[in-house]
Amino acid sequence: MSSSSTRSAGRTEYRESAKDSVAKPTRIEPPAEAPPRRRGKWKSRLLIALILVLAGVLGWAVYFSPMFSVRRIDVDGLHVVKQEDVMKALDVPLGVPLLQVDTKGAARRVANLPKVALVRVQRSYPSALKVTVTERVAAAYFTTEQGTHVVDLDGVDFSTEPAPKGLPRLRIDSPSQRDPRVVAAMTVLGALPKNLRSQVTELYAKTPAGVQLMLADGKRVVWGSADSSELKANVLVALLSQQGRTYDVSSPDLPTIR
Repeated sequence: MSSSSTRSAGRTEYRESAKDSVAKPTRIEPPAEAPPRRRGKWKSRLLIALILVLAGVLGWAVYFSPMFSVRRIDVDGLHVVKQEDVMKALDVPLGVPLLQVDTKGAARRVANLPKVALVRVQRSYPSALKVTVTERVAAAYFTTEQGTHVVDLDGVDFSTEPAPKGLPRLRIDSPSQRDPRVVAAMTVLGALPKNLRSQVTELYAKTPAGVQLMLADGKRVVWGSADSSELKANVLVALLSQQGRTYDVSSPDLPTIR
């Protein structure tokens, strides 16, 4: 403590300074608030946690709840294939939760049916499964000791039955889907306009580059390879308006009529 002194009559007196005798007040600071950035981060984390919880609950409900189970199966696109065959191949029981249905596996099983070309299986919430089937379309036939085999434009032998009326006969020894001769012949057939395709009665192909067509009126078409088939088809349509028995479009830039 500081003091001031005065000398009077041989004695010394001490007086406390008024300034030093008064205690200084202590300032109490309020507690510091969390920075705004930290508060925002905490709220974001809380929101994310709530979203995850809700997503988990919803996922559980969809995956396990009977509310989202298969109650109906709709099959579209059937003309020749029987619906009971599709349902058997599909092998999806009613009551199974939609999310537990292996749609790709179910589609593969249905696609194994001989007369099915393509199939799509979709979930239709809340409680249905939609199956869309594209059937194979007969385009030609060939005969063996086992009977008459019907093939589509891909050359797939999908049925042994009497050939539908109006189909051309595929005259190729021991044909198979991957046979280059079959591939070439069916490519040519697929390139023809429908009105011209309906006139074809026979398809020949001793080699992939030796495709020939026989028309209903007895005219023969030398096609050659399947290359430039669309151009060859356009040239042939123009040539058929002229008299002849054999129409050679194997070189479409230099076609000939005999």
